[in-house]
Amino acid sequence: MLDKSRVRIHVRADGWEDAVRKAGEVLLDRGSIEKEYIDNMIQSVKTMGPYMVLMPGFALAHAAPCEAVRQSDISLITLETPVDFGSVNDPVSVVLCLACTDHSSHVDHLSRIAGVLMEENKVEQIIASDSEDQIVRLFQQAQP
Repeated sequence: MLDKSRVRIHVRADGWEDAVRKAGEVLLDRGSIEKEYIDNMIQSVKTMGPYMVLMPGFALAHAAPCEAVRQSDISLITLETPVDFGSVNDPVSVVLCLACTDHSSHVDHLSRIAGVLMEENKVEQIIASDSEDQIVRLFQQAQP
């Protein structure tokens, strides 16, 4: 689900837009998405509010599947300083970016991510991680 090449820790972000952009740039650099997908994620928050902030400290940055997604992929960043999205679950320290090519894989990825995050203290463990490898291990341990 997640490997070291898709994880960045202690990323500096100037607000929620920059945090979403930086999480998306991991996938942009991998060639999985085009810049338009990052713009779509930011526009989604501007239009629908901070729905991406699913739980305290955690945002799932995503937008509807579209042609700007070249291949389904996932990235995760932890923030040097938490940012506010305007949610009751602010501030956010972890941004996971999900890009899917179609709606069925979108739902499948979301359910797998939810399974990981529902484990007790998982977000806190991610925030406290000192390395990309440590975060990858947290996700591997949660997989069936």
